[in-house]
Amino acid sequence: MENQFFLLSKIIWGLLSPSSLMIWLLILVSLLLWLNYIQAARRIITLMSLAGFSMLAYPVSDYLMYPLETRFALPEDLPDNVDGIIVLGGAEKLKLSMSWKQAEVGEAAERILKAAELSRRYPDVPVIYTGGSNLVQMQNLDTQGSVSQTLLTQAGIDKQRLIIETQARNTAENFFYIKPLLPKQQGNYILVTSAFHIPRSVGIARKLGIDVIPYPVDYRSSRPDERYWDFDLFDHLQVLEPAWHEWLGLTAYFVTGKTSAWLPKPKQSDIQTEQE
Repeated sequence: MENQFFLLSKIIWGLLSPSSLMIWLLILVSLLLWLNYIQAARRIITLMSLAGFSMLAYPVSDYLMYPLETRFALPEDLPDNVDGIIVLGGAEKLKLSMSWKQAEVGEAAERILKAAELSRRYPDVPVIYTGGSNLVQMQNLDTQGSVSQTLLTQAGIDKQRLIIETQARNTAENFFYIKPLLPKQQGNYILVTSAFHIPRSVGIARKLGIDVIPYPVDYRSSRPDERYWDFDLFDHLQVLEPAWHEWLGLTAYFVTGKTSAWLPKPKQSDIQTEQE
């Protein structure tokens, strides 16, 4: 069942990602023109032009990303004691690392840097890193976790403190595979991942009964008062793709019962702590 969910999610993303949608619509317009449906082709290309110009000129993608990144605030006060630090994979570039025979890191590198910082604050707890290959045709990339281990140790974390899980292909599997590895099943764990990824991650953790303190990093959107017309299409698309992917993921995980809520929110106790 999990294999079917994984493959289906890849197919759907191939159809519905913003860049894919643009290509599919261009193909549709071309077919309509060849079939002499001129009016329909004009309407679609006009809508595409308006959407494309909006994406080029202004960071409209922030309207999708910002609500995800602000759903859970950065904790102002951390507890004196925790049972571990959970870090979700995504910072490492497995395919490039295997190709060039050295550990390569991507946009989400802050996950590793923040894990290293937190490991110094809590020197006696394990750092639990979870993440395998999410590629359909290359499932066996780095099954020993050498890339993530290299990156984490380079960041200053003692190798002996690492618990590395390499089977997970998506966020649901991240938590499914690490649950048996946790030192305390009813423990309290800091969860480090990208800010836009926190709501879905927290929802899955709650569904599986794993108590986590969300620690968002790797912010991608700008605050409302910092948005302006800049005509930077590439930068805007880099925000749009993960934001749209995350909203689709939240919906799919909720429909299939993998998360506690469609858009999880902080517990009331967390809100009270922040206000105090």
